[in-house]
Amino acid sequence: MSFSKLKFELEARDGNARAGFFQLHGHKIETPIFMPVGTNGTVKAITVDELKKMGYRLILGNTYHLHLRPGDGIIQRLGGLHQFMNWNRGILTDSGGFQVFSLGKLNKISEEGAFFRSHLDGSKKVLTPESAIAIQENLGSDIMMVLDECLPIPVDKKTAAESIARTTRWAVRSFNARRSDNNLFGIVQGADFEDLRRESAQMLMETDFDGFAIGGLSVGEDKEIMDGMVSLIVPVLPEKKPRYLMGVGDPIDMINSIESGVDMFDCVLPTRNARNGGLFTFKGPVSIKRSQFKEDNLPLDKDCDCDVCQNYSRAYLRHLYKSNEILSSRLNSYHNLWFFKQLLMKAREAILAGSFKKFKRRFLSDYLGSQE
Repeated sequence: MSFSKLKFELEARDGNARAGFFQLHGHKIETPIFMPVGTNGTVKAITVDELKKMGYRLILGNTYHLHLRPGDGIIQRLGGLHQFMNWNRGILTDSGGFQVFSLGKLNKISEEGAFFRSHLDGSKKVLTPESAIAIQENLGSDIMMVLDECLPIPVDKKTAAESIARTTRWAVRSFNARRSDNNLFGIVQGADFEDLRRESAQMLMETDFDGFAIGGLSVGEDKEIMDGMVSLIVPVLPEKKPRYLMGVGDPIDMINSIESGVDMFDCVLPTRNARNGGLFTFKGPVSIKRSQFKEDNLPLDKDCDCDVCQNYSRAYLRHLYKSNEILSSRLNSYHNLWFFKQLLMKAREAILAGSFKKFKRRFLSDYLGSQE
């Protein structure tokens, strides 16, 4: 069976940092890009119209959660995830592997797949490379991910070596199981072992995936480990295909990784922090719950042109949060997602202008220099 290949076009390089684009669902996806996480078919507290207003064209859906509830078969019968959630732009779905290892009560890993119990009702489940692809094809995602085994850090090298060999075999099985023309990305694993990371990347590149992801980072390891693994692996990956750093969304981590040549990111950070009163600004993060904002009539960020900063004060945002109002999550999430979109857009513009290093220095100086 022939598949339509994702065509990734590089527009500019500035050192290792890259600006490019590809087409999905009739929309131009410009990189570097941050993808909001829509775990259950929704980006928490945000409507699809709001995501469009912010300029987002690619979001992430979660295979594990949607398979368990409402069920990928139901979503397929209702027209696929795009129609189900009324989103006519791009959707990337993860394989469900990370949630199996982090949420489900894992029974065992075998060559067949992962055997676990649902975190919802304790029922026995199995996720195989083939079923992970079938679920994602039922969902109708534009970019699918292979099933991989996400290792903790630290882990012993023998276990890591066995895991990347199995993950590679699973990746090939995932590739062979595809029956749609949906794009498919491979995932590099290897914990914090440089030689195993290289080996994982080299083995994966023997299969013609549409893009390559770096998994198993941002799982509690030191920042230096993550930065080191990213700078090591990214140059090994094919230059003419997208590079996706999974689960990473800290603004500093993203800017450092863009400098290394990463194109795509996803993370729950902007919406999760928002629900806990944590807001992002170019002058540094703000904890809106602090008492200093009780009578502060200024906008959260006077230089931000999002609807929240244009219409509401810090005092009001604090009041909503302290009162447990639903609107607090809505407004905070909107602002944070706006910030993330602007940050990646500014990074892209800097790459196109050949001034990324200058942009990074200025961003870090402002972001780290006046945290509230």
